[in-house]
Amino acid sequence: MKKILLLAIAATMTTVSTQAQTDITLDQEAMYFDIDELPNAVNWLPAPPEPNSTQFAYDLTQYMWGKGERLNEERAQQAIDNGVTDVAEMAEQFSKPFGMEISKEKTPCIFHVLTRGVLTVRLCATKPKTTFVRLRPFVRYNEPTLIPADEETLRQNGSYPSGHSIRGWAMTLLLCEINPDAQDDLLALGYQWGQSRVIAGYHWQSDVDAGRILASAGYARLHTNEEFLADIAAARAEYVRLAGGNTQVNAPKAVMTTRSAAIYNMAGEQLNNEPSTGAYIQNGKKYIKKAE
Repeated sequence: MKKILLLAIAATMTTVSTQAQTDITLDQEAMYFDIDELPNAVNWLPAPPEPNSTQFAYDLTQYMWGKGERLNEERAQQAIDNGVTDVAEMAEQFSKPFGMEISKEKTPCIFHVLTRGVLTVRLCATKPKTTFVRLRPFVRYNEPTLIPADEETLRQNGSYPSGHSIRGWAMTLLLCEINPDAQDDLLALGYQWGQSRVIAGYHWQSDVDAGRILASAGYARLHTNEEFLADIAAARAEYVRLAGGNTQVNAPKAVMTTRSAAIYNMAGEQLNNEPSTGAYIQNGKKYIKKAE
């Protein structure tokens, strides 16, 4: 362990330029939220591990693990395939666990909410990337990656958190909401999507872990947007229709109040069903307060 830490400390401490931090071009009008309306991870997400910390030692061992995984040709190819950022290319890979081809032509409602949702949630990475400005592992150790074509562009882009992991986890959560029966297979791919960035050499494990947390935070924020709620409902309805009616959209259940619900004692015996303003328990029985 001491040797690992010394290696980490001795590594180049060159900082990344604050320029070229955004690795995608976004149509702001397509977003459900502006960047300032989304969770600001700088205010609550821990800074990336320092090179002389035990947390960084774990990052380093995971980086070594990732290089070992490259010897598995199938897993290495998956890491390369998972390196895409275009929503259409991502959707193509998620189609198999989803159980249906996802495309702008075949599933327009699903594709629409995926595009807007993924790109909106991805904005959550912008502020922490430009604040922490962390060196990527392939830059720190001057080693090759599995995707050489991306090296020049991402060399100047902060490593923490992982934007690819945010995209992958956001798409996973969106598709799980549309087709919850496929959640296990979707979550498996979403998890592997993040690990692929460690294997490819573009991210530390803590970058990926932070990306999943940020994606979940952004995903929760989406559910406060009326346009998103309408879009996700349309996507779910489209899925049900295309699936041949073998599943159904779970509509929100009505909430029963004490004013209209029957009242029972601990033995399950109905006591009163008159309009009420509340209930209380006394001597093992539940009573109601009658409405005025």
